[in-house]
Amino acid sequence: MALTKEQKTDIINKYAKHEGDTGSTEVQIAVLTADINEINDHMKTHKKDFHSQRGLMKKIGHRRNLLGYLRKKDVQSYRELIKELGLRR
Repeated sequence: MALTKEQKTDIINKYAKHEGDTGSTEVQIAVLTADINEINDHMKTHKKDFHSQRGLMKKIGHRRNLLGYLRKKDVQSYRELIKELGLRR
């Protein structure tokens, strides 16, 4: 259900701005998106798992806040990130 260490490091390496970058907004959003997708798959089979559903809603809210921050700080980076992650349709 949770991301493995290898999956997380792959995501971090893909979206990092520089060597050792693990906390930039883009990396945080990408990791949260992967977590959200994992929990979404779990929720499809376990519809009554309300504890996981609450965690999913918290992660979605956190990602929404980070996306708003990134949009205010760097619009071009925001647009590239949502296109890569396939968030807005």
